[in-house]
Amino acid sequence: MGKLKKHKKLVNMIDDLDKRIIRHLQGDLPLTPTPFSQIASKVGIDEEELLERIRGLKLRGVLRRFGATLNHLQAGLTANAMVAWCVPEDRVDEVGPLMASVREVSHCYERTPTREWKYNLFTMVHGKSRKDCRDIAERISQMTGMNDYILLFTLKEFKKTSPEYF
Repeated sequence: MGKLKKHKKLVNMIDDLDKRIIRHLQGDLPLTPTPFSQIASKVGIDEEELLERIRGLKLRGVLRRFGATLNHLQAGLTANAMVAWCVPEDRVDEVGPLMASVREVSHCYERTPTREWKYNLFTMVHGKSRKDCRDIAERISQMTGMNDYILLFTLKEFKKTSPEYF
């Protein structure tokens, strides 16, 4: 099935109440002991119905996951680096999850290498200093046996937001 047809099928599975729920879930959850109760009230249903709807959206693949974003600067993590790794194609499925399991790694992606750029696996690491980031990359290297990598330190953050739907 083509991407457009699959997308249209997915959108047809979402009713107006689902859209209102998604609209409230895509932002920050309310900082309260009962955030889902507060969201349920805003969309006009009870908390149990909201949770059932969320489970249904997850089961249907409309929602993939809930995530939390840590403000790394407020947490004292003032350095971060994208570590670009050259991983043999036949080891990506083994090495990727290992790299992703490191607690200082917030993102881990596979990309197609090009003639000009041989790196195919990317991890974003966070530390209190550039030295911390280098040490984390070295630890990952030792853990995985991957020695061909480069650190690209962040110089300036221009945008950090989640996509908004509906």
